[in-house]
Amino acid sequence: MQRVDLYLKVTVDLDETEEPERVAGEICRQLEKMQIVRSAEVSNTSKRE
Repeated sequence: MQRVDLYLKVTVDLDETEEPERVAGEICRQLEKMQIVRSAEVSNTSKRE
């Protein structure tokens, strides 16, 4: 079996009160629930106008 690193770009619309790091952490937790996902991490966040 081979291991592959996937690099994803996800754009989300957040309210001013929501913290990007919290949302990113929740996305990682949801991905880790999948049987084939060994780990998920956030490497960067950036704001867009």
